[in-house]
Amino acid sequence: MTWTDLAVAVAILIGIAGIIVPVLPGTLLILGAILVWTLESPSPAAWVVFAVAATFLVIGSIVKYTVPRTRMKDAGVPTSTMVLGAVAGLIGFFVIPYVGLFIGFVGGIYLAEYQRVGSREAWPSTKHALKAVGISILIELTAAVLATMTWTVGVIAT
Repeated sequence: MTWTDLAVAVAILIGIAGIIVPVLPGTLLILGAILVWTLESPSPAAWVVFAVAATFLVIGSIVKYTVPRTRMKDAGVPTSTMVLGAVAGLIGFFVIPYVGLFIGFVGGIYLAEYQRVGSREAWPSTKHALKAVGISILIELTAAVLATMTWTVGVIAT
């Protein structure tokens, strides 16, 4: 294992952490790290590893938006609710570092749904939105783990 392999492994771990705690662009960090490894050892096998890993990450990025959006639409939660939750989460991140992201996100969704459907249905709608976000994170994390496994096999094979 070279220093490049170690640096790429650390960058991939940071990318995975960025997916779990959405502060860093985890997928892009993982893709960039694997690209650096590929450029450092430019063999045909390394490019195949990069192509497979990139495919996992691109498919994961597409699916992470389409599946939750469909579930939200089926539950009757509008996109504007998610946008308000994201904005409130961003504001919360700066007001209360780290945990404010989650507090602001949940609070923003709840307030949007409270205004839209009233007090009785606000919490069930909020739960639907939070489940959709959880599914999105799980899909992106799965794609990242598959890309990481592909890279690991590539490091061992080359």
